[in-house]
Amino acid sequence: MARKRGRGVAACWYGIARTATVDRAGAWAEIDDGGTAKIVTGVTEIGEGILTVLAQIAAHEIGVRPQDVTIGDNDTARSPEAAHAGATRQTYMIGNAVALASRQARAALVEVLARYWNVDSRTIKTAAGEVWAEGTNHKMPMSEAVHIAKSRGVVPVGSASFGTDTTGLDPVDGSGRPWQAYVFGCQVAEVEVDTLTGEVQVLGIWAVHDVGRAVNPRGVEGQIEGGIVQALGQGLMEDYRTVNGHAATPNLAKYILPTSLDVPHVTSVILEDPDPIGPLGVKGIGEPAMIPTIPAIMNAIYDAIGVRMTSLPATPEKVLEAMGRRARAARQPVAAE
Repeated sequence: MARKRGRGVAACWYGIARTATVDRAGAWAEIDDGGTAKIVTGVTEIGEGILTVLAQIAAHEIGVRPQDVTIGDNDTARSPEAAHAGATRQTYMIGNAVALASRQARAALVEVLARYWNVDSRTIKTAAGEVWAEGTNHKMPMSEAVHIAKSRGVVPVGSASFGTDTTGLDPVDGSGRPWQAYVFGCQVAEVEVDTLTGEVQVLGIWAVHDVGRAVNPRGVEGQIEGGIVQALGQGLMEDYRTVNGHAATPNLAKYILPTSLDVPHVTSVILEDPDPIGPLGVKGIGEPAMIPTIPAIMNAIYDAIGVRMTSLPATPEKVLEAMGRRARAARQPVAAE
């Protein structure tokens, strides 16, 4: 039989944010004329959808629609520090900072309305661009509420920072508290191996990841799928080589990337185990989507043809070579005792 199928499983854990050092992020928030909101932070969007997530967070906390939130210029000369984009930290660090700043801006507005309506501030609710006091007939658009606040000399603004309570690592025994929050994941891969050519085709990936609280589930699924495709390339085809210090794979004709035809069907399952420390309960997803992918695929190859791949990428040539070594070892006579 030329083609054999196998399944493999792998699990992972991942510490969020900077390792063994204090991480931090800051943000400013303002409820503006017209009932809109603006957020200013030094966040950098690199395609992971963080600007959408921050708009959703601010909209939820302030009580406006996401489309009415503007994320301001991220020029670090004019915005609070947000630090780098990486380590699965954007939603956790900057999202929490934006939430706290938005709550402060909302609190400034609510305090004015409580005096204006002569009600307990705890009864005032905000959602979808409207403000009302529960148990009363008081209700108005957010734009009118902002006008009332500003006519009384109050600009509803807020600023906040969010940081981690982490420590360095002991240089002797490695002890310490390098991360404040962790995510966990598990993936199953199904592959088909052509025993004549050594080609490995990934048929499907089932991925389950704990992301804390999922702000944008579709975005989370996109992150999981993107991480899987990146790992698939690293595990099976991306083979960067140098000769005398020069790249021997200088273009996409020799450095092979996965195409749409190589992408397997991905089934994503989102687990929500809220973080107990941050105000939002969010954690994150990014690098964790990659981590279990390659070992799950390698385990699936072993399940299919009984050989362990010990170097990456597992190209057809390497798979055939591993199968040949296994066949030769099986033919070796057993030494007499």
